[in-house]
Amino acid sequence: MSGHAYEVSLSAGVYPQELVKTLNRLSLHSESTTKIHTREVVFEPLDAQLMRETGQEPVLLRAKKELTEPNSPWELYSYLKPESVRTYPDATVRPYVNVQVSGDALSFAAGLGYIKKTSIYKRGYAFRRGPLIILMFQQEQPDPKTEKPIPAQPDTLWEVEVKTASPVRDAPVKQTIDLLLEVQTIMKGLLDLRRQEF
Repeated sequence: MSGHAYEVSLSAGVYPQELVKTLNRLSLHSESTTKIHTREVVFEPLDAQLMRETGQEPVLLRAKKELTEPNSPWELYSYLKPESVRTYPDATVRPYVNVQVSGDALSFAAGLGYIKKTSIYKRGYAFRRGPLIILMFQQEQPDPKTEKPIPAQPDTLWEVEVKTASPVRDAPVKQTIDLLLEVQTIMKGLLDLRRQEF
């Protein structure tokens, strides 16, 4: 690993009946909490099918925008394949690159040679704990005609991602994993935070 920026993360799911207990514990061990409603769009290269046929996995481009903040910019970002479980058995560590885009980021992505693959909304909460952000959300699907979010059903599973708030470089990866493992210990009994292959 040299010169790359990385996202370090753990993930879990929460059943709705455990929501209040989980929110309370996360709030108790966090510096701040805010509501989130994020739109995320995933793009793939125009030649993605050809790449798959030749045994290559295309690198997806993602765009996200926080809808609760007026005039918030779009963030374009991309992940590469996660580092080996042998290298980092306790957390998902994957190369990460991002850039903020003002204006029409979706058309910009199309101009780069990408086509829209999927779109979702995430509604929930963001907790800050030092250099970490803890996202707890339910996915909402867009209405096929209007692209507006369709509210999740009450029994929809809540997803939790504990990750770096901004990309980290080589040296702090191990220290960041230690911080993630602290959260894993705090949430023991409510959340089964673990490494996830993407």
